[in-house]
Amino acid sequence: MSKQNCADGLVSPAEVTLLASVFLIAACGLVYELAAGALASYLLGDSILQFSTVIGTYLFAMGVGSWLSRFIERQLVAQFLGIELLVGLVGGLMPAALFVAHNALPGSALGAFRVLLYGLVLLVGALVGLEIPLVMRILQRQFRQRYALKDLVSQVLTFDYLGALVVALAFPLLLVPHLGLIRTGLVFGLLNAGVAVWTLWLFRGELRRWRAYAAACAAVVLALGAAMAGADRLTTWSEDRFYGDRVLYKATSDYQRIVVTGGPAGVRLFLNGNLQFHERDEYRYHEALVHPAMAGHGAPRRVLVLGGGDGLAVREILKYSSVEQVTLVELDPHMTQLFSTEPRLKALNAGALTSPKLRIVHADAFTWLEAQQGTDAVWDVIVIDFPDPSNFAIGKLYTTSFYQVVDQHLSAGGHAVVQTTSPLIARRSFWTVAATLAAVGLTVTPYHAHVPSFGEWGFLLAGRRPWRAPTALPAGLRFLTLDGLAALQQFPPDMARVEEEPNRLSNQHLVRVFEEEWGRVHQ
Repeated sequence: MSKQNCADGLVSPAEVTLLASVFLIAACGLVYELAAGALASYLLGDSILQFSTVIGTYLFAMGVGSWLSRFIERQLVAQFLGIELLVGLVGGLMPAALFVAHNALPGSALGAFRVLLYGLVLLVGALVGLEIPLVMRILQRQFRQRYALKDLVSQVLTFDYLGALVVALAFPLLLVPHLGLIRTGLVFGLLNAGVAVWTLWLFRGELRRWRAYAAACAAVVLALGAAMAGADRLTTWSEDRFYGDRVLYKATSDYQRIVVTGGPAGVRLFLNGNLQFHERDEYRYHEALVHPAMAGHGAPRRVLVLGGGDGLAVREILKYSSVEQVTLVELDPHMTQLFSTEPRLKALNAGALTSPKLRIVHADAFTWLEAQQGTDAVWDVIVIDFPDPSNFAIGKLYTTSFYQVVDQHLSAGGHAVVQTTSPLIARRSFWTVAATLAAVGLTVTPYHAHVPSFGEWGFLLAGRRPWRAPTALPAGLRFLTLDGLAALQQFPPDMARVEEEPNRLSNQHLVRVFEEEWGRVHQ
Protein backbone atom coordinates (compact mmCIF):
# COMPACT_ATOMS: atom_id res chain seq x y z
CA MET A 1 0.00 0.00 0.00
CA SER A 2 1.37 3.46 -0.89
CA LYS A 3 2.02 6.25 1.58
CA GLN A 4 -0.53 8.35 -0.30
CA ASN A 5 -3.28 5.83 0.36
CA CYS A 6 -2.39 5.79 4.03
CA ALA A 7 -2.54 9.54 4.18
CA ASP A 8 -5.89 9.59 2.46
CA GLY A 9 -7.28 7.09 4.95
CA LEU A 10 -8.21 4.60 2.26
CA VAL A 11 -8.40 0.92 3.22
CA SER A 12 -6.37 -1.36 0.96
CA PRO A 13 -7.37 -4.90 -0.03
CA ALA A 14 -4.39 -6.22 1.93
CA GLU A 15 -5.60 -4.51 5.10
CA VAL A 16 -9.15 -5.78 4.70
CA THR A 17 -7.87 -9.29 3.97
CA LEU A 18 -5.61 -9.44 6.98
CA LEU A 19 -8.29 -8.15 9.36
CA ALA A 20 -10.81 -10.60 7.88
CA SER A 21 -8.18 -13.30 8.36
CA VAL A 22 -8.08 -12.48 12.06
CA PHE A 23 -11.85 -13.08 12.23
CA LEU A 24 -11.56 -16.41 10.40
CA ILE A 25 -8.51 -17.49 12.39
CA ALA A 26 -10.37 -16.92 15.67
CA ALA A 27 -13.44 -18.74 14.36
CA CYS A 28 -11.44 -21.73 13.13
CA GLY A 29 -9.34 -21.93 16.29
CA LEU A 30 -12.40 -21.99 18.53
CA VAL A 31 -14.09 -24.63 16.36
CA TYR A 32 -11.10 -26.96 16.76
CA GLU A 33 -11.15 -26.36 20.53
CA LEU A 34 -14.89 -27.03 20.83
CA ALA A 35 -14.71 -30.06 18.54
CA ALA A 36 -11.93 -31.60 20.62
CA GLY A 37 -13.89 -30.99 23.83
CA ALA A 38 -17.10 -32.42 22.36
CA LEU A 39 -15.31 -35.49 21.01
CA ALA A 40 -13.56 -36.10 24.33
CA SER A 41 -16.92 -35.91 26.11
CA TYR A 42 -18.59 -38.16 23.53
CA LEU A 43 -15.84 -40.80 23.51
CA LEU A 44 -14.55 -40.63 27.10
CA GLY A 45 -17.58 -39.41 29.08
CA ASP A 46 -17.83 -36.80 31.87
CA SER A 47 -18.35 -33.69 29.76
CA ILE A 48 -17.28 -31.22 32.45
CA LEU A 49 -13.94 -32.94 33.05
CA GLN A 50 -13.20 -33.40 29.36
CA PHE A 51 -14.14 -29.86 28.31
CA SER A 52 -12.19 -28.39 31.21
CA THR A 53 -9.00 -30.32 30.50
CA VAL A 54 -9.18 -29.88 26.72
CA ILE A 55 -9.81 -26.13 26.94
CA GLY A 56 -7.09 -25.71 29.57
CA THR A 57 -4.59 -27.63 27.44
CA TYR A 58 -5.58 -25.69 24.33
CA LEU A 59 -5.17 -22.28 26.01
CA PHE A 60 -1.82 -23.32 27.44
CA ALA A 61 -0.69 -24.40 23.96
CA MET A 62 -1.82 -21.06 22.51
CA GLY A 63 0.35 -19.33 25.09
CA VAL A 64 3.29 -21.50 24.07
CA GLY A 65 2.66 -20.64 20.41
CA SER A 66 2.50 -16.94 21.17
CA TRP A 67 5.81 -17.16 23.03
CA LEU A 68 7.44 -19.09 20.16
CA SER A 69 6.38 -16.41 17.67
CA ARG A 70 9.15 -14.16 19.00
CA PHE A 71 11.71 -16.41 17.33
CA ILE A 72 10.21 -15.90 13.86
CA GLU A 73 12.05 -12.88 12.46
CA ARG A 74 12.15 -13.27 8.68
CA GLN A 75 9.73 -14.03 5.87
CA LEU A 76 6.71 -13.36 8.06
CA VAL A 77 4.20 -13.81 5.25
CA ALA A 78 5.72 -17.13 4.17
CA GLN A 79 5.75 -18.35 7.78
CA PHE A 80 2.14 -17.23 8.29
CA LEU A 81 1.06 -18.99 5.09
CA GLY A 82 2.74 -22.24 6.16
CA ILE A 83 1.16 -22.09 9.61
CA GLU A 84 -2.28 -21.52 8.09
CA LEU A 85 -1.89 -24.62 5.94
CA LEU A 86 -0.76 -26.69 8.94
CA VAL A 87 -3.63 -25.45 11.13
CA GLY A 88 -6.14 -26.15 8.37
CA LEU A 89 -4.78 -29.64 7.71
CA VAL A 90 -4.25 -30.80 11.29
CA GLY A 91 -7.23 -28.99 12.84
CA GLY A 92 -9.57 -29.87 9.99
CA LEU A 93 -8.70 -33.57 10.09
CA MET A 94 -8.51 -33.79 13.91
CA PRO A 95 -12.16 -34.85 14.53
CA ALA A 96 -11.96 -37.52 11.81
CA ALA A 97 -8.57 -38.74 13.07
CA LEU A 98 -9.83 -39.02 16.64
CA PHE A 99 -12.92 -40.95 15.56
CA VAL A 100 -10.81 -43.37 13.53
CA ALA A 101 -8.20 -43.79 16.28
CA HIS A 102 -10.80 -44.43 18.97
CA ASN A 103 -12.47 -47.13 16.92
CA ALA A 104 -9.26 -48.68 15.58
CA LEU A 105 -7.49 -48.90 18.94
CA PRO A 106 -8.43 -51.80 21.25
CA GLY A 107 -10.63 -51.02 24.23
CA SER A 108 -7.67 -51.37 26.58
CA ALA A 109 -5.73 -48.61 24.78
CA LEU A 110 -7.60 -45.60 26.18
CA GLY A 111 -4.28 -44.26 27.44
CA ALA A 112 -2.89 -44.17 23.90
CA PHE A 113 -6.05 -42.44 22.69
CA ARG A 114 -5.70 -39.76 25.37
CA VAL A 115 -2.08 -39.20 24.37
CA LEU A 116 -3.20 -38.70 20.76
CA LEU A 117 -6.09 -36.43 21.80
CA TYR A 118 -4.01 -34.10 23.96
CA GLY A 119 -1.07 -34.25 21.54
CA LEU A 120 -3.29 -32.96 18.74
CA VAL A 121 -4.83 -30.34 21.02
CA LEU A 122 -1.34 -29.13 21.98
CA LEU A 123 -0.21 -29.02 18.35
CA VAL A 124 -3.27 -27.18 17.04
CA GLY A 125 -3.28 -24.81 20.01
CA ALA A 126 0.39 -23.93 19.51
CA LEU A 127 -0.14 -23.29 15.80
CA VAL A 128 -3.18 -21.09 16.51
CA GLY A 129 -1.13 -19.24 19.15
CA LEU A 130 1.43 -18.42 16.46
CA GLU A 131 -1.13 -16.95 14.07
CA ILE A 132 -2.30 -13.77 15.80
CA PRO A 133 1.18 -12.42 16.71
CA LEU A 134 2.31 -12.97 13.12
CA VAL A 135 -0.77 -11.21 11.71
CA MET A 136 -0.16 -8.27 14.03
CA ARG A 137 3.46 -8.02 12.95
CA ILE A 138 2.52 -8.21 9.26
CA LEU A 139 -0.10 -5.49 9.77
CA GLN A 140 2.39 -3.35 11.67
CA ARG A 141 4.96 -3.75 8.90
CA GLN A 142 2.48 -3.02 6.11
CA PHE A 143 0.56 -0.23 7.79
CA ARG A 144 2.88 1.33 10.38
CA GLN A 145 1.97 4.77 9.03
CA ARG A 146 -1.73 4.09 9.51
CA TYR A 147 -1.84 2.50 12.95
CA ALA A 148 -0.23 3.24 16.27
CA LEU A 149 0.49 0.07 18.24
CA LYS A 150 -2.49 0.57 20.55
CA ASP A 151 -4.85 0.96 17.56
CA LEU A 152 -3.40 -2.11 15.89
CA VAL A 153 -3.86 -4.27 19.02
CA SER A 154 -7.39 -2.92 19.42
CA GLN A 155 -8.32 -3.74 15.81
CA VAL A 156 -6.86 -7.24 15.86
CA LEU A 157 -8.35 -8.24 19.22
CA THR A 158 -11.76 -6.85 18.22
CA PHE A 159 -11.89 -9.08 15.15
CA ASP A 160 -10.43 -11.99 17.14
CA TYR A 161 -13.12 -11.87 19.83
CA LEU A 162 -15.88 -11.23 17.30
CA GLY A 163 -14.91 -14.38 15.41
CA ALA A 164 -14.94 -16.36 18.65
CA LEU A 165 -18.42 -15.05 19.53
CA VAL A 166 -19.92 -15.99 16.16
CA VAL A 167 -18.56 -19.54 16.32
CA ALA A 168 -19.49 -20.01 19.99
CA LEU A 169 -23.11 -19.42 18.99
CA ALA A 170 -23.03 -21.26 15.68
CA PHE A 171 -21.23 -24.41 16.89
CA PRO A 172 -24.05 -25.91 19.03
CA LEU A 173 -26.98 -24.31 17.17
CA LEU A 174 -26.03 -24.72 13.49
CA LEU A 175 -22.75 -26.43 12.80
CA VAL A 176 -22.89 -29.69 14.76
CA PRO A 177 -26.64 -30.34 14.27
CA HIS A 178 -26.41 -29.84 10.48
CA LEU A 179 -22.84 -30.85 9.61
CA GLY A 180 -21.73 -33.15 12.43
CA LEU A 181 -18.34 -32.95 14.13
CA ILE A 182 -16.29 -34.46 11.28
CA ARG A 183 -17.70 -32.19 8.55
CA THR A 184 -17.54 -29.13 10.82
CA GLY A 185 -13.82 -29.69 11.36
CA LEU A 186 -13.24 -30.13 7.63
CA VAL A 187 -15.23 -27.03 6.66
CA PHE A 188 -13.18 -24.85 8.98
CA GLY A 189 -9.98 -26.55 7.85
CA LEU A 190 -10.88 -25.44 4.34
CA LEU A 191 -11.46 -21.91 5.66
CA ASN A 192 -7.94 -21.88 7.11
CA ALA A 193 -6.62 -23.15 3.77
CA GLY A 194 -8.64 -20.41 2.05
CA VAL A 195 -6.88 -17.78 4.17
CA ALA A 196 -3.57 -19.30 3.06
CA VAL A 197 -4.60 -19.23 -0.62
CA TRP A 198 -5.70 -15.60 -0.41
CA THR A 199 -2.47 -14.68 1.40
CA LEU A 200 -0.53 -16.43 -1.39
CA TRP A 201 -2.28 -14.30 -4.02
CA LEU A 202 -2.14 -11.06 -2.08
CA PHE A 203 1.60 -11.24 -1.36
CA ARG A 204 2.63 -13.09 -4.50
CA GLY A 205 5.18 -10.39 -5.31
CA GLU A 206 7.26 -10.94 -2.19
CA LEU A 207 7.14 -14.73 -1.80
CA ARG A 208 10.39 -16.28 -3.02
CA ARG A 209 9.05 -19.80 -3.69
CA TRP A 210 5.60 -18.94 -4.91
CA ARG A 211 5.16 -22.14 -6.95
CA ALA A 212 6.09 -24.37 -4.01
CA TYR A 213 3.60 -22.58 -1.76
CA ALA A 214 0.95 -22.80 -4.46
CA ALA A 215 1.53 -26.57 -4.69
CA ALA A 216 1.27 -26.87 -0.90
CA CYS A 217 -2.01 -24.94 -0.88
CA ALA A 218 -3.42 -27.16 -3.63
CA ALA A 219 -2.34 -30.32 -1.78
CA VAL A 220 -4.01 -29.23 1.49
CA VAL A 221 -7.23 -28.17 -0.24
CA LEU A 222 -7.36 -31.47 -2.16
CA ALA A 223 -6.71 -33.49 1.01
CA LEU A 224 -9.45 -31.70 2.94
CA GLY A 225 -11.80 -31.88 -0.04
CA ALA A 226 -11.24 -35.62 -0.38
CA ALA A 227 -11.90 -36.07 3.34
CA MET A 228 -15.09 -34.02 2.97
CA ALA A 229 -16.24 -36.25 0.10
CA GLY A 230 -15.62 -39.35 2.22
CA ALA A 231 -16.97 -37.94 5.49
CA ASP A 232 -20.22 -39.91 5.37
CA ARG A 233 -18.42 -43.18 4.72
CA LEU A 234 -15.92 -42.43 7.47
CA THR A 235 -18.67 -41.60 9.95
CA THR A 236 -20.60 -44.76 9.06
CA TRP A 237 -17.48 -46.93 9.35
CA SER A 238 -16.50 -45.37 12.69
CA GLU A 239 -19.93 -45.71 14.24
CA ASP A 240 -20.54 -49.22 12.91
CA ARG A 241 -17.20 -50.27 14.36
CA PHE A 242 -17.84 -48.47 17.64
CA TYR A 243 -21.32 -49.90 18.15
CA GLY A 244 -20.76 -53.33 16.62
CA ASP A 245 -24.14 -53.42 14.84
CA ARG A 246 -25.48 -51.54 11.86
CA VAL A 247 -26.50 -47.99 12.74
CA LEU A 248 -30.22 -47.57 11.99
CA TYR A 249 -30.64 -44.01 13.21
CA LYS A 250 -28.27 -41.31 14.38
CA ALA A 251 -28.78 -37.69 15.32
CA THR A 252 -27.05 -35.01 17.33
CA SER A 253 -29.67 -33.07 19.24
CA ASP A 254 -29.15 -29.96 21.33
CA TYR A 255 -28.54 -32.25 24.33
CA GLN A 256 -26.92 -35.49 23.24
CA ARG A 257 -25.81 -37.87 20.50
CA ILE A 258 -28.58 -40.41 19.81
CA VAL A 259 -27.71 -43.64 18.03
CA VAL A 260 -29.98 -46.64 17.45
CA THR A 261 -28.36 -49.82 16.14
CA GLY A 262 -29.85 -53.03 14.84
CA GLY A 263 -28.52 -56.57 14.83
CA PRO A 264 -29.71 -60.19 14.99
CA ALA A 265 -30.55 -59.84 18.68
CA GLY A 266 -32.54 -56.62 18.26
CA VAL A 267 -32.14 -52.88 18.50
CA ARG A 268 -30.00 -51.00 20.98
CA LEU A 269 -30.15 -47.36 22.08
CA PHE A 270 -27.00 -45.39 22.85
CA LEU A 271 -26.88 -41.87 24.26
CA ASN A 272 -23.48 -40.20 24.01
CA GLY A 273 -21.97 -43.61 23.33
CA ASN A 274 -23.47 -45.23 26.46
CA LEU A 275 -25.87 -48.17 26.15
CA GLN A 276 -29.37 -47.35 27.42
CA PHE A 277 -31.15 -50.58 26.53
CA HIS A 278 -30.98 -53.70 24.40
CA GLU A 279 -34.18 -55.07 22.91
CA ARG A 280 -33.37 -58.63 23.98
CA ASP A 281 -33.50 -57.89 27.72
CA GLU A 282 -34.89 -54.37 28.24
CA TYR A 283 -38.10 -55.93 29.62
CA ARG A 284 -36.14 -57.14 32.66
CA TYR A 285 -34.97 -53.62 33.42
CA HIS A 286 -38.29 -51.89 32.85
CA GLU A 287 -40.41 -54.47 34.68
CA ALA A 288 -38.06 -54.20 37.67
CA LEU A 289 -38.11 -50.40 37.47
CA VAL A 290 -41.86 -49.93 37.26
CA HIS A 291 -43.88 -52.75 38.82
CA PRO A 292 -42.67 -52.89 42.45
CA ALA A 293 -43.76 -49.27 42.90
CA MET A 294 -46.93 -49.48 40.80
CA ALA A 295 -48.19 -52.81 42.15
CA GLY A 296 -47.10 -51.88 45.67
CA HIS A 297 -49.36 -48.84 45.57
CA GLY A 298 -52.33 -50.94 44.51
CA ALA A 299 -54.35 -48.57 42.35
CA PRO A 300 -52.22 -45.64 41.16
CA ARG A 301 -54.15 -43.03 39.20
CA ARG A 302 -51.55 -40.33 38.48
CA VAL A 303 -48.00 -41.27 37.52
CA LEU A 304 -44.99 -39.08 36.76
CA VAL A 305 -42.04 -40.33 34.68
CA LEU A 306 -38.83 -38.28 34.75
CA GLY A 307 -36.53 -39.25 31.88
CA GLY A 308 -37.39 -42.37 29.93
CA GLY A 309 -38.15 -40.64 26.63
CA ASP A 310 -38.05 -44.03 24.88
CA GLY A 311 -41.51 -44.77 26.30
CA LEU A 312 -40.57 -48.22 27.63
CA ALA A 313 -41.34 -47.33 31.25
CA VAL A 314 -44.62 -45.75 30.11
CA ARG A 315 -45.46 -49.01 28.33
CA GLU A 316 -45.26 -50.88 31.65
CA ILE A 317 -47.22 -48.19 33.53
CA LEU A 318 -50.12 -48.39 31.07
CA LYS A 319 -50.64 -52.06 32.01
CA TYR A 320 -52.56 -50.79 35.07
CA SER A 321 -56.22 -50.05 34.37
CA SER A 322 -56.39 -47.69 37.36
CA VAL A 323 -54.01 -45.23 35.66
CA GLU A 324 -55.83 -42.10 34.49
CA GLN A 325 -52.92 -39.86 33.55
CA VAL A 326 -49.19 -40.25 32.95
CA THR A 327 -46.91 -37.22 32.70
CA LEU A 328 -43.58 -37.81 30.97
CA VAL A 329 -40.90 -35.15 31.45
CA GLU A 330 -38.12 -35.65 28.90
CA LEU A 331 -35.47 -33.05 28.18
CA ASP A 332 -34.83 -34.01 24.55
CA PRO A 333 -37.73 -33.77 22.05
CA HIS A 334 -35.67 -35.84 19.59
CA MET A 335 -36.14 -38.85 21.84
CA THR A 336 -39.91 -38.72 22.12
CA GLN A 337 -40.31 -37.93 18.42
CA LEU A 338 -38.09 -40.84 17.42
CA PHE A 339 -39.82 -43.37 19.67
CA SER A 340 -43.30 -42.23 18.72
CA THR A 341 -42.80 -42.24 14.93
CA GLU A 342 -40.22 -44.86 13.90
CA PRO A 343 -42.25 -48.07 13.33
CA ARG A 344 -39.79 -50.51 14.89
CA LEU A 345 -39.23 -48.36 17.98
CA LYS A 346 -42.91 -47.53 18.31
CA ALA A 347 -43.68 -51.26 18.25
CA LEU A 348 -41.11 -51.79 20.99
CA ASN A 349 -42.91 -49.45 23.38
CA ALA A 350 -46.32 -50.67 22.15
CA GLY A 351 -47.25 -47.17 21.00
CA ALA A 352 -47.08 -45.88 24.57
CA LEU A 353 -46.00 -42.38 23.54
CA THR A 354 -49.20 -41.88 21.53
CA SER A 355 -51.52 -42.99 24.36
CA PRO A 356 -54.35 -40.52 25.13
CA LYS A 357 -53.50 -40.95 28.81
CA LEU A 358 -50.01 -39.54 28.27
CA ARG A 359 -48.91 -35.94 28.56
CA ILE A 360 -45.38 -35.20 27.32
CA VAL A 361 -43.39 -32.25 28.64
CA HIS A 362 -40.03 -31.32 27.14
CA ALA A 363 -38.12 -29.64 29.94
CA ASP A 364 -35.33 -30.05 32.46
CA ALA A 365 -36.84 -32.29 35.13
CA PHE A 366 -35.39 -30.37 38.08
CA THR A 367 -36.51 -26.97 36.79
CA TRP A 368 -39.94 -28.24 35.77
CA LEU A 369 -40.62 -30.00 39.05
CA GLU A 370 -39.55 -26.95 41.05
CA ALA A 371 -42.02 -24.89 39.02
CA GLN A 372 -44.83 -27.19 40.23
CA GLN A 373 -44.32 -26.12 43.84
CA GLY A 374 -47.28 -24.31 45.22
CA THR A 375 -49.65 -26.22 42.93
CA ASP A 376 -51.79 -29.28 43.66
CA ALA A 377 -49.57 -31.44 41.44
CA VAL A 378 -49.04 -34.71 43.31
CA TRP A 379 -48.48 -38.19 41.95
CA ASP A 380 -49.08 -41.66 43.30
CA VAL A 381 -45.95 -43.02 41.67
CA ILE A 382 -42.89 -41.14 40.40
CA VAL A 383 -40.55 -43.14 38.15
CA ILE A 384 -37.09 -41.57 37.93
CA ASP A 385 -35.19 -43.02 34.99
CA PHE A 386 -32.22 -40.72 34.45
CA PRO A 387 -28.83 -41.69 33.00
CA ASP A 388 -26.14 -42.58 35.50
CA PRO A 389 -24.52 -39.66 37.40
CA SER A 390 -21.41 -39.55 35.21
CA ASN A 391 -21.13 -35.75 35.32
CA PHE A 392 -22.28 -32.83 37.43
CA ALA A 393 -25.11 -31.87 35.07
CA ILE A 394 -26.77 -35.24 35.67
CA GLY A 395 -25.48 -35.55 39.23
CA LYS A 396 -27.74 -32.67 40.32
CA LEU A 397 -30.68 -35.04 39.69
CA TYR A 398 -29.35 -37.37 42.39
CA THR A 399 -29.00 -34.77 45.18
CA THR A 400 -30.88 -34.06 48.39
CA SER A 401 -32.10 -30.83 46.76
CA PHE A 402 -33.80 -32.74 43.95
CA TYR A 403 -35.23 -35.48 46.17
CA GLN A 404 -36.71 -32.87 48.52
CA VAL A 405 -38.71 -31.52 45.57
CA VAL A 406 -39.73 -35.06 44.59
CA ASP A 407 -40.94 -35.70 48.15
CA GLN A 408 -43.18 -32.61 48.02
CA HIS A 409 -45.03 -34.04 45.01
CA LEU A 410 -45.61 -37.59 46.28
CA SER A 411 -49.06 -38.49 47.51
CA ALA A 412 -49.30 -39.68 51.10
CA GLY A 413 -49.17 -43.34 50.14
CA GLY A 414 -47.08 -42.86 47.03
CA HIS A 415 -43.67 -44.17 46.09
CA ALA A 416 -40.82 -42.93 43.96
CA VAL A 417 -38.47 -45.37 42.28
CA VAL A 418 -34.97 -44.46 41.13
CA GLN A 419 -32.73 -46.42 38.77
CA THR A 420 -29.47 -46.45 40.64
CA THR A 421 -26.55 -47.95 38.67
CA SER A 422 -24.92 -51.30 39.50
CA PRO A 423 -24.59 -52.19 43.20
CA LEU A 424 -21.91 -54.71 42.18
CA ILE A 425 -19.63 -52.55 40.03
CA ALA A 426 -20.48 -49.21 41.67
CA ARG A 427 -21.36 -50.34 45.17
CA ARG A 428 -20.49 -47.07 46.91
CA SER A 429 -22.44 -45.08 44.30
CA PHE A 430 -25.55 -47.21 44.81
CA TRP A 431 -25.54 -46.79 48.58
CA THR A 432 -24.74 -43.08 48.25
CA VAL A 433 -28.06 -42.61 46.44
CA ALA A 434 -29.79 -44.65 49.15
CA ALA A 435 -28.25 -42.39 51.80
CA THR A 436 -29.33 -39.31 49.83
CA LEU A 437 -32.98 -40.41 49.70
CA ALA A 438 -32.92 -41.27 53.40
CA ALA A 439 -31.41 -37.86 54.23
CA VAL A 440 -34.61 -36.11 53.05
CA GLY A 441 -36.75 -38.27 55.34
CA LEU A 442 -37.90 -40.95 52.90
CA THR A 443 -38.09 -44.63 53.77
CA VAL A 444 -35.88 -46.51 51.33
CA THR A 445 -36.23 -50.07 50.02
CA PRO A 446 -33.26 -51.17 47.89
CA TYR A 447 -33.44 -54.02 45.39
CA HIS A 448 -31.60 -55.25 42.32
CA ALA A 449 -32.15 -57.33 39.18
CA HIS A 450 -29.91 -59.08 36.69
CA VAL A 451 -30.07 -57.50 33.23
CA PRO A 452 -27.63 -59.35 30.94
CA SER A 453 -26.73 -56.22 28.94
CA PHE A 454 -25.78 -54.38 32.15
CA GLY A 455 -25.15 -57.10 34.73
CA GLU A 456 -26.53 -56.61 38.23
CA TRP A 457 -28.54 -53.40 38.28
CA GLY A 458 -29.91 -51.52 41.25
CA PHE A 459 -33.13 -49.69 42.08
CA LEU A 460 -34.38 -47.78 45.11
CA LEU A 461 -37.99 -47.44 46.24
CA ALA A 462 -38.65 -44.40 48.41
CA GLY A 463 -41.78 -43.17 50.14
CA ARG A 464 -43.14 -41.67 53.34
CA ARG A 465 -44.39 -45.09 54.42
CA PRO A 466 -42.61 -48.44 54.26
CA TRP A 467 -43.12 -50.31 51.00
CA ARG A 468 -45.27 -53.43 51.17
CA ALA A 469 -44.92 -56.25 48.71
CA PRO A 470 -47.88 -56.39 46.29
CA THR A 471 -50.35 -59.26 46.19
CA ALA A 472 -50.82 -59.12 42.42
CA LEU A 473 -48.92 -58.14 39.28
CA PRO A 474 -50.24 -57.41 35.78
CA ALA A 475 -50.64 -60.39 33.50
CA GLY A 476 -48.09 -61.12 30.81
CA LEU A 477 -44.88 -60.06 32.59
CA ARG A 478 -41.81 -61.90 31.32
CA PHE A 479 -39.46 -61.46 34.26
CA LEU A 480 -41.02 -60.24 37.47
CA THR A 481 -43.05 -62.60 39.71
CA LEU A 482 -44.54 -62.25 43.16
CA ASP A 483 -42.30 -64.99 44.52
CA GLY A 484 -39.25 -63.40 42.92
CA LEU A 485 -39.76 -59.99 44.52
CA ALA A 486 -38.33 -61.09 47.86
CA ALA A 487 -35.18 -62.40 46.15
CA LEU A 488 -34.58 -59.02 44.52
CA GLN A 489 -34.20 -57.46 47.97
CA GLN A 490 -31.42 -59.84 49.04
CA PHE A 491 -27.94 -58.35 48.76
CA PRO A 492 -24.95 -60.73 48.97
CA PRO A 493 -21.80 -59.57 50.81
CA ASP A 494 -20.18 -58.05 47.70
CA MET A 495 -23.20 -55.76 47.22
CA ALA A 496 -24.13 -55.25 50.88
CA ARG A 497 -24.74 -51.78 52.30
CA VAL A 498 -21.76 -49.54 52.95
CA GLU A 499 -22.02 -46.26 54.81
CA GLU A 500 -21.79 -43.25 52.53
CA GLU A 501 -22.53 -39.56 52.89
CA PRO A 502 -25.54 -38.08 51.08
CA ASN A 503 -25.02 -36.44 47.69
CA ARG A 504 -25.62 -32.72 48.03
CA LEU A 505 -25.81 -30.06 45.34
CA SER A 506 -22.95 -28.21 47.01
CA ASN A 507 -20.44 -31.05 46.78
CA GLN A 508 -21.65 -33.66 44.22
CA HIS A 509 -19.88 -36.42 46.16
CA LEU A 510 -21.68 -39.03 44.05
CA VAL A 511 -20.17 -37.96 40.72
CA ARG A 512 -16.62 -38.39 42.02
CA VAL A 513 -17.39 -41.79 43.53
CA PHE A 514 -19.19 -42.95 40.37
CA GLU A 515 -16.31 -41.89 38.11
CA GLU A 516 -13.80 -43.65 40.35
CA GLU A 517 -15.76 -46.93 40.47
CA TRP A 518 -16.70 -47.16 36.79
CA GLY A 519 -13.26 -45.87 35.79
CA ARG A 520 -11.70 -49.02 37.24
CA VAL A 521 -13.89 -51.12 34.93
CA HIS A 522 -12.56 -49.38 31.80
CA GLN A 523 -8.90 -49.48 32.78
